[in-house]
Formats: sequence, structure tokens, C-alpha cells
Amino acid sequence: MTQTLWINGKQQTQIDVRDRGFAYGDGLFETIQISHGKSQLMARHITRMRSGAVRLGFDASVIDQLLEDLAEINLPDDGVLKLTLSRGVGGRGYSYAADMEATRVIMLGPKPAYGNQAEEGITLKVCDTRLGVNPALAGIKHLNRLEQVLARNEWSDPAINEGVVLDYEGFVVEGTMSNLFWVKDRVIYTPSLERCGVAGVVRDFLIEKFTADGHSVEVGLYPLADVISADEIFICNSLIDIWPVKQLDSNYYALGPVAKAARTYLVEEYQA
Repeated sequence: MTQTLWINGKQQTQIDVRDRGFAYGDGLFETIQISHGKSQLMARHITRMRSGAVRLGFDASVIDQLLEDLAEINLPDDGVLKLTLSRGVGGRGYSYAADMEATRVIMLGPKPAYGNQAEEGITLKVCDTRLGVNPALAGIKHLNRLEQVLARNEWSDPAINEGVVLDYEGFVVEGTMSNLFWVKDRVIYTPSLERCGVAGVVRDFLIEKFTADGHSVEVGLYPLADVISADEIFICNSLIDIWPVKQLDSNYYALGPVAKAARTYLVEEYQA
């Protein structure tokens, strides 16, 4: 499958260079896995996009327009769906007009070929790049991903699969493209994302499932030492699903039962 683009409901590949998404990263996006002929966790993706639109001052009805655009497209059995909203075309300067027309972009493409990481486990490194603390943007999947770009490009070794990112106060936040969980003494931990980071839809799904299944789940601010001392670590996002961690820098871990349970939750959800 090759990538196909629709912009404002029309199949095309060009966008105005004055668009505020290009100029300032003024917008939002969602990356959604298509499998079994279904856009997986779609309701959660749209809920997050609506919440982000409200927080950024968008007219949330533009998401309804985006969904109308999407309804006209035949989705494949498997692939990747990316939905993007930009504030739209505007003039110079940071201020924007209240009546601006948002730019709606839909992109369809093939799934990445990740290999056997879900079965074999992955290697993480701790990134030097730190995330700024900014509650106004925390949790939102906005278009400005420069911190993640800097963090991800700290390594080129193919043996390293992902990087762990801390904030400027030294608390663990997330991976460069993923959310992070670890287990210690049968308690499941994941970082709070109220100060920075992206609130992943798979992360939220897993928190709900683990809690409903009777697991003890703690969300808070944790130093890196807490992750290093874990009994089990795994990461997640909407495309990789669940990757258990076998190594974090020079520390080694067994592939544990909680990551396996998380994978089972997703398989059951995807096939429902």
C-alpha cells in the first residue's frame, strides 16, 4: 500500500505554505491502527482529539467535518490512518482570527514492519533530551514534536528500539513515541502526564483494564531509579501495541506476565 492523502475532503498532496500547522505546529494529530478492517480504539482517538481541540481553542465541530471526510473513504483491512487538524491558513504572526477555516488532512498508509519485538523484547536507552514542564499542553497530541525529534535522534544503533524521556526535574515521562509502564512488587506504575507528555489512548485503555481486573495501578511522578529497579517494564502505543523491555541501558529484565496480559487485552479488543 502506498500513502494516500485527502486534504479538506479532496484527494490531493499539496498544502498552502501559509498554513499554521506548517508555520507554528498549530494543530493536532492522531495515528490510528487499522486491523481486522476496523480503525482500532477509534472512539478514544476522537475523544482525545476533541479534548485537544477545545484546549487549543479550535471550533470542535471541525472534527465532525473530518469524520464526514473519513466516511467517504474505503479503509483497507490493515494499515495506518493518520488524522491531522491545523488551525488553517493565516497571515504572519502568532495571533489568529476567530473565523479561520481549519485544515483537515487524512492520510492512509501501510503498517510499519517492526519485527518480533513483542515476542523477543526490546532495548531502551535513557535520552539526554529533557521535556519542558507545560501543563497547558500536557497530554495533547499537538503538531509540535520537536522535543521528541531531538530525543529520537540521539541514537542510530538499530539494536536500540526506543528512548526513555525525563522532564527537567528528573521525573520519568514517556518514551519518544510511546507510553511507559513498569511493575514492582505486583504494583503497576505509569508516569503522570499532567505536566508534560502525550496521554496515549492505549495507555488509558490499559489503565482501565488493569484496574477493572483488580490490579493495583499507580499514576504519579517517579524518578528514573524506580524504573531501573522494576521487576518488569513494557511500553505501548497505537501501532506497536505492547513491547516488553529486556534491557534499559545496562540493566536487564525478564519478560513478565503483566505485559502478556496487556497484549491479551488488546487482542481481545481488536478482534471484538
